[in-house]
Amino acid sequence: MTDPQIMLTERVQQALARAFGSEHADADPLIRPSQFADFQANVAMSLAKRLRRAPREVAEAIKTELSDFPGTIEVSGPGFLNITLDGSWIESEATRMLADPRLGVGTITPSQTVVIDYSAPNAAKEMHVGHLRTTIVGDSLARLHEHLGNTVIRQNHLGDWGTPFGMLIEHLLEIGEEAAVAQLEAGQGTEFYQAARAKFDSDDDFRQRARVRVTTLQSGDTETMRLWHVFMEATVRYFNKVYQLLGVTLTDADLAGESMYNPMLQKTCDDLEAAGTAVISDGALCVFPPGFTGSDDKPLPLIIRKSDGGYGYATTDMAAIRYRVHDLKAERILYVVGNEQALHFRMVFAGARLAGWLPDSVSAEHVQIGMMLGKDGRRFKTRSGESVKLMDLLQEAVDRATAAIADRGYDEATTQEIAHAVGMGAVKYADLSVSHDSEYVLDFDRMISFTGNTGPYMQYATARIRSIFRKAGMAPADATGPIVLAAPAERALGLQLLGFGELVSQVTTASEPHRLCNFLFQTASLFSTFYDECPVTKEGVDPETRQHRLALCKLVLDVLEKGLNLLGVPVPERM
Repeated sequence: MTDPQIMLTERVQQALARAFGSEHADADPLIRPSQFADFQANVAMSLAKRLRRAPREVAEAIKTELSDFPGTIEVSGPGFLNITLDGSWIESEATRMLADPRLGVGTITPSQTVVIDYSAPNAAKEMHVGHLRTTIVGDSLARLHEHLGNTVIRQNHLGDWGTPFGMLIEHLLEIGEEAAVAQLEAGQGTEFYQAARAKFDSDDDFRQRARVRVTTLQSGDTETMRLWHVFMEATVRYFNKVYQLLGVTLTDADLAGESMYNPMLQKTCDDLEAAGTAVISDGALCVFPPGFTGSDDKPLPLIIRKSDGGYGYATTDMAAIRYRVHDLKAERILYVVGNEQALHFRMVFAGARLAGWLPDSVSAEHVQIGMMLGKDGRRFKTRSGESVKLMDLLQEAVDRATAAIADRGYDEATTQEIAHAVGMGAVKYADLSVSHDSEYVLDFDRMISFTGNTGPYMQYATARIRSIFRKAGMAPADATGPIVLAAPAERALGLQLLGFGELVSQVTTASEPHRLCNFLFQTASLFSTFYDECPVTKEGVDPETRQHRLALCKLVLDVLEKGLNLLGVPVPERM
């Protein structure tokens, strides 16, 4: 099947070449959806100046060269081309799409190895709401790239190394391994950290032991490393509970924390210095990527080694880029990280290119994540001003979903199953439906709503279609077509569905899952209109029309379920 806009672009470009010469064959036809027809092509307006001809005359010449077009073309206004496709063409393509297991979604040729750095909680503290967006957006991008045939390497860049671990390990020893493990597995990492910090600030002896412990950790002391593993394994077990609840695809095999790069840091510094890429400035080893200046107009340093000999985030990130390009053979690297790190990543990418570690053939992109806000428009926090624990937020979503479906007569097990799917779907869809670099307000009332562009509304749309098939006494898989689009609401829905394949490709390339959400919401809205205007299972609908409409319902169901799956949003059978 063919995406209408892709087909139109090719046809209009061919017409441009025939009408005005091959040098115009690559001109953008500027095809957009139109309220006056299916689409409008505005290329005549932009091309007229180059051709020194009137736009309407250019438009007429293009129309003449489109005589074999599957539809009608009218020139309007100063030179717009209004394009209406033949219903039979839409029906044919929709029927082909129904039979295609991939629903018109192609694959990337040649495929790429894509490294996606996402989630990345700090092992020294509890996962909080700030980790939600990086986890959800990153996971949706991983799903999308895999569906298009790319090899995806997930990298969960945990904060699992550094000076805080000296006091954390000492606190673990003081309260006992069993008690520490129980606390960490219960998700009380922040409380654990705060208790260790309080001792560090008030107890000179504890502070001294913690500092010594940092040294033994960095030197690889056997017993200290064992204690570090005890801490990390308990912490990761808790992280996995959160990931399982959210339904994300991260596993222990994807863990690639700061500790992994620790053995590489000295060589990173030595190689940069030996190559002259990094130089000593005020006692620190720095890279000065071109084009970055501070408020004093002096070159801005990327500090690779601090003046006290310590390493920072830039050291680890430079080592990570080299590892991902050289060892993982990455061709594209996506960093799904908060937008407050934008300058840092621009400098790291520039520094890595300066060093020759990030060649022009490899793309490194910062997928910027905006902040989650409360209803007051400020950073989402508890009343006491602390970060909200992610598990608490997710549990509240499930509790609210449970209340929302409490009157639907399901048994307890079914209610819990649906409430979990609705709660997680609400949280994930609310996040993904907003451009990832934008701030958004966490509003549970809107998020759990069964109306509007929300997860529950999208889930309900799929459940409603399944209920149609139950009423019809047949499985969706048995609706094989053909699709016939006799009514305007059917035609509008069929035309919308044909755009799915190209949209998924664009969303994946541009890292914009919110556009997929918008497409699915538009599809669900058009289906609602179709459902109101075109009876499917009511008495009086002739058998042939019934079969055609059930086939269209099946295609809508397939597209909605596949799209939601690519976003990581669960789809319950019933609502």
